[in-house]
Amino acid sequence: MSKGIIVQKYGGTSVADIGRIQNVAKKVVAAKRAGFDVVVIVSALGHSTDKLIELAHQITVIPSERELDMLISTGEQVSCALLAMAIHKLGEDAISFTGAQVGIITDTSFTKARIIDINAKRIVEELKKKIVIVAGFQGVSVNQDITTLGRGGSNLTAVALAKVLNAESCEMYTDVEGVFTADPRVVKDARKIDRLSYEEMFELASLGTQVLQPRSIEFAMKFGVPIHVRSSFSNKIGTIISREVKAMEHIVVSGVALNKDEAKVTICDVPDRPGIAAKIFKVIAKENINVDMIVQNVSRTHATDISFTVPGTDLHKTIKVAKELSRRVGAGDITFDKDIAKVSIVGIGMRSHSGVAAIMFEALAEKRINIEMISTSEIKISCVVNKKYGEKAVRVIHEKFGLGKKKVKK
Repeated sequence: MSKGIIVQKYGGTSVADIGRIQNVAKKVVAAKRAGFDVVVIVSALGHSTDKLIELAHQITVIPSERELDMLISTGEQVSCALLAMAIHKLGEDAISFTGAQVGIITDTSFTKARIIDINAKRIVEELKKKIVIVAGFQGVSVNQDITTLGRGGSNLTAVALAKVLNAESCEMYTDVEGVFTADPRVVKDARKIDRLSYEEMFELASLGTQVLQPRSIEFAMKFGVPIHVRSSFSNKIGTIISREVKAMEHIVVSGVALNKDEAKVTICDVPDRPGIAAKIFKVIAKENINVDMIVQNVSRTHATDISFTVPGTDLHKTIKVAKELSRRVGAGDITFDKDIAKVSIVGIGMRSHSGVAAIMFEALAEKRINIEMISTSEIKISCVVNKKYGEKAVRVIHEKFGLGKKKVKK
């Protein structure tokens, strides 16, 4: 008798080559032989999605988003078919599917599609006798076009299927042992976090921690899907992400995040009258461009500069839209800066502790790191700094809040 369904998602580094695919196959087969019905979600091999995007940009700076989805959706199909073959070799039956084949229906927002519905009937039928492998990151629109779910979209595929299938657990396998207080490649004494709330993980993911896609956490939070982030190269317990518990409030800052893939755009000399800002950001939103921080200078001449940050991948599109907006509203030049980084702190405990921002600003000031923009919420504080100081900023803030591994006294 089955112990229930488990969903396992393996990231690109976990299936980067044939040896790693064979390692994943062993883990999947072990779960199957332990009595579980197993659904596996896989990302594309290694950095193959980046390579496909590079090919597109060799053709044109701004490729058609529909055709881009046609192109980059192929990466996951390669890895899920190879994994099925590896499982066959170990003596278990497995079948691979595209997102469309298992009924993942999305809207028509190419490259950033949202899931509308999932018809899991075919998965349920195949699970009676086989391990089911699904290509992550993709679906099919209501118009029958192939769509992708945004970078890291395989995480969203996994969480959505875990919810629809009422799975016992949703395990996210990556090349690290869980979520850390900072990127271990930047901060050597970064510490693994045992448990995080959905809110904290959502903020960390949104702010540059690349372990999970923010939308996958948003979905998990909405439907109460617990997530276990763990390494595909060990059997250690990783980081459990679930609803907030009382003990979490005692930790003021849980982690520090860095995002170096942002750009600042400034629309100069914007007429200072009601409704202009609304008009500008409404048009930008219609283009599916996510705006993060916004700063509007104080008007002294009946005109003002509006600066805002966007993902670096959307910079060319944003400049094009901003130039047209400037012409329509009677504003001035458009300037941009790609040499910025956003460093952020996150923690549930910030709700009930004062002075956290002052400590962060003091840490940066001590190392003469200038702050260009600031953004805050109940559980996070973000600062934009020059990109060349990004990693240094993370290290000094991490040290200032004492987030590193505890030193053992000799």
